[in-house]
Formats: sequence, structure tokens, C-alpha cells
Amino acid sequence: MTLSRPAGPQSSPEDRFRAVFSTHYPAVFGYAARRLGRDEAADAAAEVFTVAWRRLSALPAEPETLPWLYGVARRVVANAARSKRRRERLAARAAALADPPTAGSADDLQPAFERLSEKDREVLRLAAWEGLDPRQMAAVLGCSPNAAAVRLHRARRRLEAALEPSRGER
Repeated sequence: MTLSRPAGPQSSPEDRFRAVFSTHYPAVFGYAARRLGRDEAADAAAEVFTVAWRRLSALPAEPETLPWLYGVARRVVANAARSKRRRERLAARAAALADPPTAGSADDLQPAFERLSEKDREVLRLAAWEGLDPRQMAAVLGCSPNAAAVRLHRARRRLEAALEPSRGER
């Protein structure tokens, strides 16, 4: 008795979805967890696979399945992050009334990373956390592999500049 069959040309849509889900859920969950935290990652991954189920006919075959799922996850995570930022801004406004802001260490990676644009942070995450090459990043970002490589290069330069405040913007 086999637990799951590989999705072949004769498999049903349900079989294909099960195969995609069982193969790629850990990667999609990890993608979301690294960006949103483990608490919100399960909801984000569920939303990604809901989209995959609805658009099963548009889901590309392997090996392009995971980059396609990352592209969906990127949009799901962006929506969740926007909601989180709205909540945080409201909390920050309330806290600002009680406490004056304090300056953080410019030498820390996290503050430097947070000063980057969301686009720069995302391309750096795709390279470092997901281990994607420019071709795979291009599929996630919806651009050409060359554009993905250029975005990565520029994001790395901006992070380097943010880590070295004395150097300033170029």
C-alpha cells in the first residue's frame, strides 16, 4: 500500500494537489515562517495552497512548481505584513504618547535590514533564506533573471551601505 502516488498524466486533480501539497508544504511554511513568524505561517501557507487549489490548472509542472508557490506566498505574506504594520503603527502611535523614541545601534544587522525597502529585503531573503538563484527569484518576483540578479546586487550594496553609516548613500 502506497501513501501517495506521484502526480502523473492520468492522476486526478485531487491526486496532483496532494502530491504538490505533500512535496512543497514544508518549504512554503518555512518561507512564511521566516517572514511572519511561526504563529502566522500556518494561516499564510493554508492561503497559498487554497490559491494553488483554485488555480490548479495554471500550476506549472516541476521543477517550476515551488517558485510559482513562492510567488503566491510572496503576495500572501505581503498582505499579512501590511495588516501587521497597520496594527504596529497604531500601537506605536499609542506608545509614542507615553515614551519618547530611542535610537538603536546602527551597527546591528537587524536595524540596517529593516531600513531597506521591502523590495530589497524580499530579494535578500529569497537569496539567503530560500537559497534561490536569479532564475528562480525571477519566477517569484515576476521579472527576468537578469533583473532579479541586478535587484539582488543593488539590495546587497544598499544593505552594506546601511551597515556602514559613515559611508553614506552612494
